[in-house]
Amino acid sequence: MADRMHGRPAAPTETTVSSVNWDSRDLTGEEHTSVLFVDVDMTEAGGAGAVFTDCTFRGVRFNASTHTDTAFLNCTFVRCGFFDATFSGCKLVGSLFDGCTHDLLKVKGGDWSFTGLPGADLRRASFTDVRMREADLTGARCAGASIRGVDLSGSSLHRADFSGCDLRGSDISAMDPYTVQLGRAVIDPYQAVTLARALGVEVRD
Repeated sequence: MADRMHGRPAAPTETTVSSVNWDSRDLTGEEHTSVLFVDVDMTEAGGAGAVFTDCTFRGVRFNASTHTDTAFLNCTFVRCGFFDATFSGCKLVGSLFDGCTHDLLKVKGGDWSFTGLPGADLRRASFTDVRMREADLTGARCAGASIRGVDLSGSSLHRADFSGCDLRGSDISAMDPYTVQLGRAVIDPYQAVTLARALGVEVRD
């Protein structure tokens, strides 16, 4: 399993939900703490205001699911599928994604700070107006992705590939242009100055 930043261990679980069908389930208002979900089908599940705390999801299918103002706090996702899933205004602080698929994932608003996505394939994902402070995107594959208006301050971006990625409006102050790939990336003038300074270039009028 991928490691969390600073070596924090995954939270222990106390109960298990295994191989059940939650397809199209309305999760509105549900609360789950320290639960291990194994091979659960949450395809097209959705709802608002659910809270999952210290839970682990293994082989869970979140495909085409829709989550609004939902919290996944300090959760661990292992080999889960997020094809065409949508997270709007959700909080995933401290959660870790390991070996998951994120094809067509859409994240709008919310707080994903301290989230671990090391090596994640985010090439067809989009993040808009999301707080991702001190997130772990080490080695993440973001080529061609849309990461607009995202707060990446303090994030670990070493060896990440942002080739052709739309980064406009995002805080890229933590980005070292010597350790990431940025060919054909789309940035705004303010970001251009930030990168120039990181390269040691003096910007003048």
